[in-house]
Amino acid sequence: MSGDDRLRLLPVVPMTVAAVVLAAGEGTRFGGPRHKLLAEFRGHPLAWWALTAAAGAALDEVAAVVGAVDLGPAVPEGVHVIENRAWAAGQASSLQAARAWAVARGHQALVVGLGDQPLVPSSAWAAVASSESPVAVATFGGRRRPPVRLDRSVWPLLPTTGDEGARMLMRTRPDLVGEVPCEGEPADIDDEEDLIRWS
Repeated sequence: MSGDDRLRLLPVVPMTVAAVVLAAGEGTRFGGPRHKLLAEFRGHPLAWWALTAAAGAALDEVAAVVGAVDLGPAVPEGVHVIENRAWAAGQASSLQAARAWAVARGHQALVVGLGDQPLVPSSAWAAVASSESPVAVATFGGRRRPPVRLDRSVWPLLPTTGDEGARMLMRTRPDLVGEVPCEGEPADIDDEEDLIRWS
């Protein structure tokens, strides 16, 4: 058997990519009567928009990392829920929960976004997912904002503690980062004023 024949017999490992929405924080700056991710925004709970956009990118799987509040009806059908019991420790803990889930599911890359960014469209998720950079970040009008694609090769470099996620990796390893121009509005909804402004 020739070397070429042996190569043809090797199994093909699919390159699977999952979308993960980080939605575990307490949202203390919001100040409303309910958790901000459950506040109504254009007729749906705020978190529903990010989760729906992530699902619309048609990646292999979609998940939400939850912690401070049960998102309940804000989670569309087919979206996995990853519980982060250490959510109070900061965003790094949610990223690590997403990583552990992705390892268990056999994914090769994660596209990570935030639950309080309701106006980032599916096209942005899909564009970032299609990048071949080890770390690919969306840009909106030249500004870097989530979602961010993280290849499996960089997962060991992600922070394990603190309230910073992929930004730390992009700051310390700029050589790994590629920018992906995207359409949409990356505004965070941090307080009730933001909610009213963007509604």
